[in-house]
Order: sequence, then structure tokens, then C-alpha cells
Amino acid sequence: MQQALAALRRGAAVVLEAAGGPLLAAAPECLDEAGLRAFRSQAGPGGLWLVSAAWHDDAGHAALEVSGLGLAELLPLIDPGRPRADLPAEDRLGAAPSGTEAALGLCKLAHLMPIALLAHSALDCPWRVSTGEVAAYAGWVDTTLVRVAEARVPLALAGDARIVAFRPRDGGREHLAVLVGRPEEEATPLVRVHSECFTGDLLGSLRCDCGEQLRGALAAMSAAGGGILLYLAQEGRGIGLVNKLRAYSLQDRGADTLEANEALGFAGDERTYRPAAAMLEALGVARVRLLTNNPDKLEALAGAGIEIVERVPHSFPSNGHNEGYLATKAARFGHLF
Repeated sequence: MQQALAALRRGAAVVLEAAGGPLLAAAPECLDEAGLRAFRSQAGPGGLWLVSAAWHDDAGHAALEVSGLGLAELLPLIDPGRPRADLPAEDRLGAAPSGTEAALGLCKLAHLMPIALLAHSALDCPWRVSTGEVAAYAGWVDTTLVRVAEARVPLALAGDARIVAFRPRDGGREHLAVLVGRPEEEATPLVRVHSECFTGDLLGSLRCDCGEQLRGALAAMSAAGGGILLYLAQEGRGIGLVNKLRAYSLQDRGADTLEANEALGFAGDERTYRPAAAMLEALGVARVRLLTNNPDKLEALAGAGIEIVERVPHSFPSNGHNEGYLATKAARFGHLF
């Protein structure tokens, strides 16, 4: 699967074994002229379609026939700021082929926009996956974490800290557990589940409250004598850094956080907390006091067998730039402020 995802990111095609026959899929945002020519050479009869997770209704996803379009005409169609109603050749929007859902899922797993170029496959391709494998992959990899490294790392806000790294079996990105003190020896340690945020955690972005939540959690754990901060590799609520920047651009044009993600073809929140539960299990922690405002985290961890003894509120004042962001968290995501 990792080979197929890497192929998409470098502009190569992947063959999906679908119910309607093998389907050739590529990520148009990664194509150059040579890549588009190669895709056409591997395509079978029946034309080329462009599909987006954002183009759907109750009947399913829609496909735009793009056989005669060159790259310069194709790329504007994947502009996330272009609503479906403004698409050219609207009369050419039809039902998407079998396997579309899996193709869009592959793009998401590769942290690309869920927009795919599709065709029936005429030639063999070294990167082949079945639609069933795509559907099962995320649930499998999220629970196959292996503890691979541990080191003492004194932090400015928590001098007695260790970092434990967990790697998924597919060789993908590691998730980290920051242990303050000896929380694995406590009956109900203070726990924070934190999704990485490059802009907020590292650069101090004022668009969100992530950096404050991260540093506030470490300070709270130090004051309490211990705790566990689970740092999940799920940037941008699971859509990846590049797509988060695209969402920011849409927000600057008036969309809120939820609307921006949906315009890109994502759910409002694409994260999973199965890795967090797996990490706690590996650390021998079954009962926690959870530092959160997010009811989804409470429900997900409880559903995975982690007992939530207490929800510890974890919020910070707005800063003049993130009022709308925080208001959307409360109104549209149900966060408890």
C-alpha cells in the first residue's frame, strides 16, 4: 500500500481492482505533461474522468469526462475554490465508475486532495491494490503500532520527560508518547491526545489554539507530577499540512473550518483515535483523566476500551485571530468550552 501511495504522490498511476474491472487512477495535482501522457498511454477505451470527493449528492459521486483536455485545462478544474456549479461542461457530469470511492480514499491516505483522474486500465501496472484493501487499510494500520524507541528528553515545561516512539507496521509515520514523570505507574494518569500542528505547535500560529493546548498540557502534567501526552501524526485534523494550508486559503475567502474541509472533499474532521488507544494499551494504561474539550475523543477512547475516569477541561482565551475558529469548534464540532 505504501508503494501505491508513493506512486500517486510522484505522479504515477495506480491500478485499482474494482468490481467493474481494473481502474487506472492518478492524482491530478501531482501530474506534469509527461505524467498525463503516460496516463493516457495506459488507459483503455471509454475515456478519462475527473472525480472529486466534493462532487457528490445522494446518488453518489459524479465524474466529469475530460478525455480531450490537456494539463492546462485540467488543473483549473481541481481548484478547491471552484464550486461544482461553476464547472465547465456541466452537462458532461455523470455517474462515477465503480472503484471511485477507493481511488478517492487512496488520495486521502496519500495526504493529497481527494480528486482523482480515472480510466479503465489497458496495461499492467506494478502498483495494484484492490478496493477492499483500501477500505481495510486505515483500520488495520491504526492498530499495528510497535514500540521502537525511547529516550529521556528534558523539556522546558517538563524537566522529567521521556519520549516513546511507536511505528505502524506499514512503515508509515511514527506517533509519539511524551511521558512526564512515571505516569504508567499511576492508577489514573492525566492524559492529553494531541494531533500534530506544525503551524501552531512549532511556529506559534495564532489561527488556532493548538500550540497553547500543547504547552498548557505539558505544564499541567508537570504541575500534577506526571502525565502522558500522545502526539499523533494527524496534521490538520487528519488532512495533512498542504491541505490544511488550502483550507486556510478558503477560510480567508469566508468559509469556516468545516466548510473549508468539505469544499476540499474531506469530512470536517478526518482523524481517528485508534492509535491513541493502542499506545495507551502498549503503555499499560487502561484508566485515564482526559485533558480535552472534544467529545469525539471521549467517545473514541471509551469505545476502544479506555476508561475515562474524568474529563479535565482544557481551553485558552482567544487571541484576536482565532475567535471564529474557536466559535466554529463549539458550534459545529460540539467542543465543550
